[in-house]
Amino acid sequence: MTRARGDDGFRRRLAERIPLHGPISIVLVIAVAGFVRVLAEHWREGTGLLGGALLVAGLARVLLPEDRAGLLAVRSQLMDVLCYGGFGVLMVVLAVTIQRAPFLVS
Repeated sequence: MTRARGDDGFRRRLAERIPLHGPISIVLVIAVAGFVRVLAEHWREGTGLLGGALLVAGLARVLLPEDRAGLLAVRSQLMDVLCYGGFGVLMVVLAVTIQRAPFLVS
């Protein structure tokens, strides 16, 4: 059977160069950095990093074949990309709309 998509060669070469747990490790490092920024009371940067981690997960899910996506492959590829991308964009938009002023208690 001939595949209609011509990017399988690129995806396979990319997958051969990336360690098996590389994609999830990169996503987790970005997410942990985001949580550290949130805990340090830098809400905008932390939320932006968390959204960025989701966008990186979605990009990795698009670029890597099913057998190399590892723990990023939870559902079908389409659903994973839609969920990672949608929530990532939502988090980045949330980060942009967070006010810079500290929370004041009256």
